[in-house]
Amino acid sequence: MSLVDILLSRRSVRKYEPREIPKDVLDKILEAGRQAPSAANRQPYHFVVLTDYDIKKELSGGLFNRFIKDSPVVIAGCADTGAVLTGRWAVVDTSIALQNMVIAGWAMGVGSCWIGDFNEEKVKQLLNVPDKWRVVALVSFGYPAEQPQQKKKKPVEEIVSYNKFKNS
Repeated sequence: MSLVDILLSRRSVRKYEPREIPKDVLDKILEAGRQAPSAANRQPYHFVVLTDYDIKKELSGGLFNRFIKDSPVVIAGCADTGAVLTGRWAVVDTSIALQNMVIAGWAMGVGSCWIGDFNEEKVKQLLNVPDKWRVVALVSFGYPAEQPQQKKKKPVEEIVSYNKFKNS
């Protein structure tokens, strides 16, 4: 499958097989994040890899994140928004790195789901994230136990314009 085919076939997975992600596969996923571009190559991110069931269970109390506890791995992407010169881009840089991980995982048969349903202060306290850092997102990873269908997407003409913003 080409990279474009991988990108176009990726779906958010919320049900995972109860098997671990092998260390070599997880290492490749993390390496994909490490190799992501960042403003001035400052790499203002830190990733907390969660495999402990009790921690994942503690994080899965929301309406849209209950599946966290059942995913083999959850990665918390944290951004140093106070970084000198580039802190204002830290959230974007962290998001790019996380998306690299999502794509790398999918290419190796590992599904994932971006999670925005979390209490940042609770996550920071639970994971010992320093005050100056922001928790950008949580992303669950695991081997899919479901095959989600593609959701309806807006036509490209509705979301793209050239040279100037054109409101449809």
